[in-house]
Amino acid sequence: MSFDRGSMTLAMFDLPEEVPDNVLDLFAAGKAGTLDSVGQELELGWVAGRHLLDTDFHGEGVAPGGCYYLALRQAVRKVPASLLNALCKREEFARLAAENREFLKSREKREIREEIVEKYSKKMPPSLAGIPLVIDPAHRRLYVGASSRTQLDLFIEQFYGVVKQEPVQLCPEYWMEKLFHSTCANLPILEAGDTPCTDAQTGRDFLMYLWYYSEKSGKLELPDRGEFDLLVEGPLLFAGDGGERGAGEAAIKKGDSPVRSAEAKAAISVGKKLRKATISITRGEQIWNGVFDADQFVFSSFKVPESEEVNDFERFGDRIGFIYDFSLALEGYFRLFVEAMQKDGGAALSREIREWARNRDAI
Repeated sequence: MSFDRGSMTLAMFDLPEEVPDNVLDLFAAGKAGTLDSVGQELELGWVAGRHLLDTDFHGEGVAPGGCYYLALRQAVRKVPASLLNALCKREEFARLAAENREFLKSREKREIREEIVEKYSKKMPPSLAGIPLVIDPAHRRLYVGASSRTQLDLFIEQFYGVVKQEPVQLCPEYWMEKLFHSTCANLPILEAGDTPCTDAQTGRDFLMYLWYYSEKSGKLELPDRGEFDLLVEGPLLFAGDGGERGAGEAAIKKGDSPVRSAEAKAAISVGKKLRKATISITRGEQIWNGVFDADQFVFSSFKVPESEEVNDFERFGDRIGFIYDFSLALEGYFRLFVEAMQKDGGAALSREIREWARNRDAI
């Protein structure tokens, strides 16, 4: 699991209502079954957060640091692809030799494959995977260890089936409504390059602003949370909206400083914007760091500051508290971005970023 140590994959959500007092009983009602019950069809069930076989929802590891630590387990018995292909080929060649034929029809190959899957799947050990989650009831927050839209949609559907609440992801659309009582459609498009943009991508515009702002100031002051600073680093992934010149995406990974590379400068000039980059947010000696996907608004390889606590439960509580502080800082930077974009229809900020992009050193 990811939330109790090391780096993590992270998507952040608000919960629209208070967390029910009996929430653990609700999850326990849908707990994962025994491994013996796992078959060829994907089986979904809830487990405690310590490991994928832990179905004790009232053990000490389920509610560390005042939070609830669980996972959505996915279990299935599958024949590995390489083994399945080998078994199919073996059967196909055997049938050709036995019937003195030169080829098999597609229908026959499909039937062979289905028979082998049926025969050998039962002999395979269950394959387990999990989507970890932490519910922070004090702040009505939900943190999910998944980054793909498919996995997140699956998780939200299952979570709603238990808690009867649909989590709302922390993202530009939600923050526009929460902070400005508006929508992303009312934001102008950031014109960062010399080629006009035709498709609104608020997440990418925000990441471009973070990059620009990190080199201009990077400072953010939040009441009761202190002063934060910002840094954007490589690897970088640029993407266009279809109207730019050149390839649709450009990845810049190599070199001492991808953000200072000539390739990055050229990508901006032809209308591409950052879709992924590594961002670091600091507060004094504390450092948050991870790869930010601006389209999905999720983080991978995300790290929080080190806790000074020795007790595992207290250290877990610190880590979740650090995630909460990070979410507030990211929201604060988004507020700065929107306020800058709302001035003069975004023209002034677009002009500043174009000048910054043209004049920055490239190596």
